[in-house]
Amino acid sequence: MPRFCFIFNPHSGFNRRKPGFIRKVRDWVAGAGLDAEFRTTERPHHATELARDAVARGCERIVAIGGDGTLNEVACGVVHTPAALGLVPCGSGNGLGRHLGVHGSWRRALEIVRDGRVRPIDTGVAGGHRFCNVMGVGFDAEIARRFNNLPSRGFRTYLRTGWNAFFGYRPETYTVRTADGRATAVTAFLLSVANSDQYGNNARIARGAAVDDGVFDLVAIPPSGAIRAIGLLRRMFAGDIRRAPGVFSAQGSVFTIVRRAPDVIHVDGETREAGTEIEVRLEAGSLNFVVPA
Repeated sequence: MPRFCFIFNPHSGFNRRKPGFIRKVRDWVAGAGLDAEFRTTERPHHATELARDAVARGCERIVAIGGDGTLNEVACGVVHTPAALGLVPCGSGNGLGRHLGVHGSWRRALEIVRDGRVRPIDTGVAGGHRFCNVMGVGFDAEIARRFNNLPSRGFRTYLRTGWNAFFGYRPETYTVRTADGRATAVTAFLLSVANSDQYGNNARIARGAAVDDGVFDLVAIPPSGAIRAIGLLRRMFAGDIRRAPGVFSAQGSVFTIVRRAPDVIHVDGETREAGTEIEVRLEAGSLNFVVPA
């Protein structure tokens, strides 16, 4: 049986609302007889430090208990090591977890952490910032900026935040360069580079994408009015948004996105500062992830 390190973010929305949750997890882990330790984050990016320390001390499965932000931070400490990343999802989206079959009850997630198999997956680096699931510029980065500052989150809150921001947001023209040097000018409401097929909550930005195929799916959604935007949103849940008129898509392991001014990007839903030229590069098989057996 491997050694486990569980990294817990007490400030994520779910964990803050249900302070007794971590005690239930500890009781389950103790009852399962796992060789495990628990570490609690105290500040932003602390989860990365804790994960690196756990790997250095010989822990073989490093488990993130939290949302997409906690998962991203823990992954940054596990990537390019022999250790495997496990997940007990507590966030509102859980895009990567859903893509990999890690969703449902916390008890099921713990069973996967204990009994699951290890699957190498690709990750990416965008403007120097690691992501596992999706990065983006434009409207979704703006929504991430607003959403992450809210005291209460969830799918409905995300939709309400997006709707309120929709009418005041101005699209931008980006230049997208591929590895072979081709450049395409794209006027986009939002531009995403996806490793998995979805943002979260089963909203699929790149239906059919896989986290171990060695390529990203770049999707740029054009400006649209409210009626068409609702139709595009529906395509994310039922259909392929890349087939909608005016949507630009491309596949590749390296993209460069050029925009008019520095601003935030989002990586797995967390905002980071980046410049006018953002290189997005895939690192194949760089992260071991515990998935259902």
